[in-house]
Amino acid sequence: MFKKILIANRGEIACRVAATARRMGIQSVAVYSDADTHARHVAFCDEAIAIGPAAASESYLNIDRVIAAARLSGAEAIHPGYGFLSENDAFAAACEEAGLVFIGPPASAIRAMGSKSAAKSLMEKAQVPLVPGYHGDNQDPVFLQAQADQIAYPVLLKASAGGGGKGMRVVTRAQDFADALSSCQREAKNSFGDERVLVEKYLTRPRHIEIQIFADQHGNCVSLFERDCSVQRRHQKVLEEAPAPGMSEDRRQAMSAAAIAAAKAVSYVGAGTVEFIANQDGSFYFMEMNTRLQVEHPVTEMITGTDLVEWQLRVAAGEPLPKLQHELTINGHAIEARIYAENPEKGFLPSTGKLDYVHMPEAVQFTLGALRIDAGVTQGDVISPFYDPMIAKLIVHGKDRAEALTRMAQALAAFQVVGPATNVAFLGRLIASEPFAGADLDTGLIERHHDSLFPEPHTLPLAVLALVAASLVAPHTSAPSEPWAQRSGWRMNGTYQRSLALASEAGAQPIQLSYRRDAVWLTAGEATVALQDISITQAAVHVRMDGLQLQGHVVRQQDIFHVFHAGHHWQILWRDPIAHAGEGEVDAGRLTAPMPGKIIALLVSAGERVARGAPLLIMEAMKMEHTINAPGDGTVSELLYAVGDQVNEGAQLLTLSVGEA
Repeated sequence: MFKKILIANRGEIACRVAATARRMGIQSVAVYSDADTHARHVAFCDEAIAIGPAAASESYLNIDRVIAAARLSGAEAIHPGYGFLSENDAFAAACEEAGLVFIGPPASAIRAMGSKSAAKSLMEKAQVPLVPGYHGDNQDPVFLQAQADQIAYPVLLKASAGGGGKGMRVVTRAQDFADALSSCQREAKNSFGDERVLVEKYLTRPRHIEIQIFADQHGNCVSLFERDCSVQRRHQKVLEEAPAPGMSEDRRQAMSAAAIAAAKAVSYVGAGTVEFIANQDGSFYFMEMNTRLQVEHPVTEMITGTDLVEWQLRVAAGEPLPKLQHELTINGHAIEARIYAENPEKGFLPSTGKLDYVHMPEAVQFTLGALRIDAGVTQGDVISPFYDPMIAKLIVHGKDRAEALTRMAQALAAFQVVGPATNVAFLGRLIASEPFAGADLDTGLIERHHDSLFPEPHTLPLAVLALVAASLVAPHTSAPSEPWAQRSGWRMNGTYQRSLALASEAGAQPIQLSYRRDAVWLTAGEATVALQDISITQAAVHVRMDGLQLQGHVVRQQDIFHVFHAGHHWQILWRDPIAHAGEGEVDAGRLTAPMPGKIIALLVSAGERVARGAPLLIMEAMKMEHTINAPGDGTVSELLYAVGDQVNEGAQLLTLSVGEA
């Protein structure tokens, strides 16, 4: 077995690999960019080596620098994690040339499966079912559109060298094909350095089911069963679970057999995932093979009682598989939720910034201890625009799906983040939604149930207002004995009354506080309640409201109160009428960047007349494209940035004279 390995990755997967290495007595070496100097994975590993600037192309994707770091550290092998160089056949070959073991499949297998087009041709020969489509080398736009017309719409454009949902477009009409192809090719080239695409029939209401396979160097290959990854946004997975709901044993065996046949067709070694797109009637088609460990591998570990990273290390060291097919069984049900710094209400746009407050649900106690958190960040870290905005993976296990759902709901309710926007509240609604809870799954679930998953903002509950009031009147914990630290509102004569102008997404919600000897009385609308027995420990607030014991967490950032209560995250502004005078006026001519990113295309010029909804420019952030559209008819007055410019979130991009000719 290896004595030291280098982990050519960052974030939660680097920490996760290092944890298994430590358990096995193997030293781990981290690599890091300038942006990750103080990252969690750097401290988590036994050693760490700097490999370059923040841009991934100059650090984590730089093969020479990673190999040099491995040689410098004396590592015997390199674990690539997922993403970055994990499916790069040139990197696998470079490791071999440098006398290093690549903890993954041989370069030939990565190469065979790296091109979706070539992989589908190979699978066709291995008699693995394929979706109707064109997977060839002819990339002429006219030819590709002719193929799409012949397949019949809707069709799916997909980057041939792609993955992670990047470089994918669904085209429903022939007249939209050219623009979709151009956008898909740009994103594919930016993400993978290869603009080739394939065209496939787009199935309506498909499920995304994948099989975890594992092969060793001795000819053994097993299936560790399936995962259902149907719930997605922007073609990227949001929730994953194992086993797949409604999976019959016959279908499981058929899909496992097809996955093993795919692996054997390329003489595969190590951990791999064969992804299938499945119809509601049970038929399934090969989609692609990921020649690495998947983000969602923990759910497989949960139901099989295995450590897949340990398997990777043992197989790479030449050992046989720890278990054969007859020794593998399914135990219970597991669900994984990906906690992202993103704004679901704004089309899941990535969010960046400092994690000012993070409370993860370590304190949630389950009977079987079936709670796992894989995180690569801690409180105080920064989510930068350079890398994937994942905060953590939340994984639960139960004796069945119902118990796993309950545990996931509990864990999400206890997951609290202040700083960048997150998808935690959205995930809570998704888990509780009728289609997901009822296992009515397909890749369009979020879009189809958009209205119920994104409800209109509600007025602030009285309990939430009480927690805000309690946080304001409680004494400073740092010096509670000093009179100046008291917030009791005591007056020698009379009662102190105070009016507060609070507001949330639902609008203004003023309250009045009356400080009396027996309690602080809160009036909100028609309701008046007494607040007593107030105590605060760090962010945890306890208060008795008319005999009802309330508890929650309140984190204050200047005039913003973040209240976590009953599984919800409420953001409440304490509005100073003078300080906020004039707010609410909308300058329709200001078009600002919804996130940090780079301008990659200007679609209009100064002086040009545009119609409402017309695309004005395209930004790229975190390898995803985002189009800025005109909010109304008008004339472009000025373009403030050029192609290639980097812009900050909130930066004004151009001015538009709305309504002017």
